[in-house]
Amino acid sequence: MASRPSTTAARRTLAERDPVLGRHMDAVGRYRIEVDRISSIYRALAEAVVYQQLTGKAASTIFHRVQALGGGALPAPAELLALDDTALRGAGLSRAKTAALKDLAAHAHDGRLPELAEARTLDDDALIERLTAVRGVGPWTVQMLLMFRLGRADVLPATDYGIRKGFQRVFRTRQLPSPRQVLARGERWRPHRTMAAWYLWRALD
Repeated sequence: MASRPSTTAARRTLAERDPVLGRHMDAVGRYRIEVDRISSIYRALAEAVVYQQLTGKAASTIFHRVQALGGGALPAPAELLALDDTALRGAGLSRAKTAALKDLAAHAHDGRLPELAEARTLDDDALIERLTAVRGVGPWTVQMLLMFRLGRADVLPATDYGIRKGFQRVFRTRQLPSPRQVLARGERWRPHRTMAAWYLWRALD
């Protein structure tokens, strides 16, 4: 219940700063982002790596196979590092994803990967810098984690095609906007860019 006033205030601020976006938000209705809280940065990134470029069902099957290698839970970093690559490949991972998971485990094992408590103290840019040091983890992957797993309020994944296409529809631009153009207009949406992004995605529904 406590979040409702802040959500209402954020919508009001966005509408005042960007009336075109405001009219679109009114047409869409209530802000209903779903945040699936995490217990571990390591697990969240492992899942993200496995799910990259796969359908949900196929990725879920592979992730469960990887968990089976750890006795039903994701192998701890040291355990995953000790696994032969053929075991991970046998679970359905590509060579690239196998290498990415091994690098993720190495970062977690030696402390380069922040624990969840530390991650919560880092600002968005610092967390993006830390996590994209892991092989196979790009800015978009971290931005999705920030928005949908950590509940950060001011994230704008400007390279996302859905965001750019939604922007084109909402603002009726003749061409698909560049990420730079999205970011430029997005300056007026701070510090509520996650909300703005969610509404841009809704333009494609």
